[in-house]
Amino acid sequence: MKQFLLPSDIEEIVDRLPDGGKAFAGKTVLLTGARGFLGRYFMDVFARLNETVLDQPVHLVAMDNMITAGKEGEQVPETPNMTFMRHDVIAPLDWDGAVDYVVHAAGIASPYYYRAYPLETLEVAITGTKNMLELAERKDARFVFFSSSEIYGDPDPRHVPMAESYRGNVSCQGPRACYDESKRVGETLCYIFHTKDGTHTNTIRPFNVYGPGMQETDYRVLPNFASRLKAGEPLNVYGSGDQTRTFCYITDAMVGFLKVILGGVAGEAYNIGNPKPEISMLELVSRIETVLDRPVDHNVIEYPDSYPADEPNRRAPDIRKARLQLDFQPEIDLEEGLRRFLNWTDETYTGEVA
Repeated sequence: MKQFLLPSDIEEIVDRLPDGGKAFAGKTVLLTGARGFLGRYFMDVFARLNETVLDQPVHLVAMDNMITAGKEGEQVPETPNMTFMRHDVIAPLDWDGAVDYVVHAAGIASPYYYRAYPLETLEVAITGTKNMLELAERKDARFVFFSSSEIYGDPDPRHVPMAESYRGNVSCQGPRACYDESKRVGETLCYIFHTKDGTHTNTIRPFNVYGPGMQETDYRVLPNFASRLKAGEPLNVYGSGDQTRTFCYITDAMVGFLKVILGGVAGEAYNIGNPKPEISMLELVSRIETVLDRPVDHNVIEYPDSYPADEPNRRAPDIRKARLQLDFQPEIDLEEGLRRFLNWTDETYTGEVA
């Protein structure tokens, strides 16, 4: 089976877990979106824990409807102590076994795809979240919902970097609303189940996570850039190029996610990302030139019709809450993360979608 993730990254994640991740010993984790970008990392991390750390294995129940799995996710590895189910979270799940953790990572996160599938995007984050919360309630399991930094919308500059307390600036009728508002409703469902029924819920708001394993057809900025680099084509910077983001390498993000799963305070939401550097898309091109040690041609062009309008001008996380409560601190700087990612894409991408 072709290797779509870096084994060294998986080892790094496991090595950085509190007490080596031993709290998962003998537990059952139900994971939705298991063959997506983040889901595949969870699967490999749990497999690695079972191989090298845990005296009693963690049992992973991995679910995906495979609609957006792509070539990276379509091959499901046969791993000990893992049960894979092809299941759509929009439909209720009848699971008789024990469950200690429900990790709801299913979703349509790429703007290109949620523009094409707006109703499906709403349903997985609303109906799917309700179904998984009901399962967690029945099993007395801890529940973790993967929300998004998009719930902050286009932020007031006075609230950048955004803390979890910021309520956001989101349009309920814009082209991004199917994603933004569905994640906000998902968070509301977590709040209701926690306050009304006592379900242990946590919400994770990831900020621009990237790394090996991202599909070349993802259509987000770094896969776009990497595909065009592979094809020898100029990079396309959309809009003015002045919009800013921070980028969090996958090993840092996964450590943060797992710390929330294991130790998040009940009912709380956590930003997980790297707060520095906040850079424009044009500056990102310059960072890539530094990593590659050569000039990179680029064009500043209008957004394509397939890309939803109203892109936020700035996005950067305040991670003080995760740092203080969970001891989360990113360790991989942007240049090192880009180096790992671009080395991987150079070996893996075809350049055909550039």
